[in-house]
Amino acid sequence: MLLKLYNENPNPRDIQKIVECLKDGGVIIYPTDTIYGIGCDILNHKSVERITEIMNIKKDKTMFSFICSDLSHLSDYSKPLNNTIFKIMKSVLPGPYTFILNASNKVPKLLASKKKTVGIRVPDNNIIREIVKELGNPILSKSIKDEDQILEYTTDPELINERYGDLVDIVIDGGFGDNEPSTIIDCTGEEIEIIREGKGIVDFI
Repeated sequence: MLLKLYNENPNPRDIQKIVECLKDGGVIIYPTDTIYGIGCDILNHKSVERITEIMNIKKDKTMFSFICSDLSHLSDYSKPLNNTIFKIMKSVLPGPYTFILNASNKVPKLLASKKKTVGIRVPDNNIIREIVKELGNPILSKSIKDEDQILEYTTDPELINERYGDLVDIVIDGGFGDNEPSTIIDCTGEEIEIIREGKGIVDFI
């Protein structure tokens, strides 16, 4: 199902429909402030398996992100942060950044893997943040890549729906996406390190 939502004012009834779908084990494709992502409720193991099958990826070798609506659940999924990292996250989020943090003991259980790190995203996009807020916990997320050799990411939700519509439960049309991914910042070592320079500016490091 292709479902049109508007970032400025997403329809609460549609948000509820998407949340119910996620709680029932559904997989959705949705807009962020960068590229479109595929995701499911992190509490549903079967849905996580579905994503690995749809995307043809191995769970243990893949970096998933947790999409959060804000930083209030951070301590559930990451080990305690020092003040510097927390201040940086607070100053740039919501925004086009993925922060790699040391995972709490909860993360390996959620993913049924041995992951010791977790990627945290709080996108500057009202649609996905409202969905996560209503769901009550993060969404497990992976970027939608393109098989095209030139374009790395598909930006048109209708084309995404043509390709994935039969494999997922809902494709959210939130308008054209970006084709530049988020900036990835690794905060797991002694020094903060930029792993990938994407859409977000990094003059704060």
